[in-house]
Amino acid sequence: MDNYLRVFSKKQIENATDSFAESRVLGAGGQGKVYKGLLEDNQFVAIKKAKEVEETGRGEFVNEILLLSQINHKNIVRLLGCCLETKIPMLVYEFVPNGTLSDLLHGRKRNRPIPLGIRLRIALESAVALDYLHSTISRSILHGDVKSENILLDDEYHAKVSDFGASNLVPIDDTQVVKVVQGTRGYLDPEYVATAVLTKKSDVYSFGVVLLELITRKCAIFRDETSERKHLASCFLSNASKNKLHELFDKQIVSNREKVIEVLYEVSDLAVWCLNVRGEDRPTMRQVVEKLQHLGRLHSNLLGPELVPEETDSLLGESTYYSTSDTSAFHSTAYCSALEIETRVPR
Repeated sequence: MDNYLRVFSKKQIENATDSFAESRVLGAGGQGKVYKGLLEDNQFVAIKKAKEVEETGRGEFVNEILLLSQINHKNIVRLLGCCLETKIPMLVYEFVPNGTLSDLLHGRKRNRPIPLGIRLRIALESAVALDYLHSTISRSILHGDVKSENILLDDEYHAKVSDFGASNLVPIDDTQVVKVVQGTRGYLDPEYVATAVLTKKSDVYSFGVVLLELITRKCAIFRDETSERKHLASCFLSNASKNKLHELFDKQIVSNREKVIEVLYEVSDLAVWCLNVRGEDRPTMRQVVEKLQHLGRLHSNLLGPELVPEETDSLLGESTYYSTSDTSAFHSTAYCSALEIETRVPR
């Protein structure tokens, strides 16, 4: 069933956000800000206010909105409507209450244990969403900026991929040639950087970095014990070649349940596959989904299916619902985000 795309007036958007009050800001990046809004019908929404775009790109932006309005998937943040009255386009999305995967892994509660079962589920749901964008709908969409900050978590910690096209042109075919390479340092596909050609395998590479975050609980760009900046993907591949992956695994996962090591090594193998320098040597997102489904079953068989509900309850027991005035959780990943600099490489 297609989504009904609602058209909002500028006044409605201003009323919903208290005239874009800073207290309403959920997040900010190189492409603009996202505000928490309250509509007239008391529905909470997330409103993306993009930075100015060239007039020549406005028509393509409208086409993109029309395409995104056709997407209806439980693991993708739903576009509810838009406002086109101003030169700066604004998009209205469903509000997802539990913040980002980045905040869960690296934010103010970064010392709180996250069971492996939950991490595998988030990885699988995110992969399913990307596979849907790549191969299920009639016209493929390339995300272009897959990262833990663009994976939101609902009230039961199910994943919803976001920000998959609000400011990026939707390619007509399988590739998109760009004048400048855009993305987030630490997640950028090296082949994309070298060729300025965005492909489905670029998303696969970035997803591989997200897998590393899930099993190491380190940022894509992190500082080690000596405060030296490290590239997570490079460190992981180096440790893999030296059979020292155990040094990078999140100790909160492996300390009390040694059986998970087998699963962690299989996740590592999948991540290494995703991180191949050559895109043609990486898996498709469909292959990633199938592997993660297998790993979910393996995890359940090793630890017992009865543990899965307990793992979920351990997170739901302290679910986080952010009020309009409580935006600190969304900014608590600043020490990671400050290192994840938006990169533009001239063609």
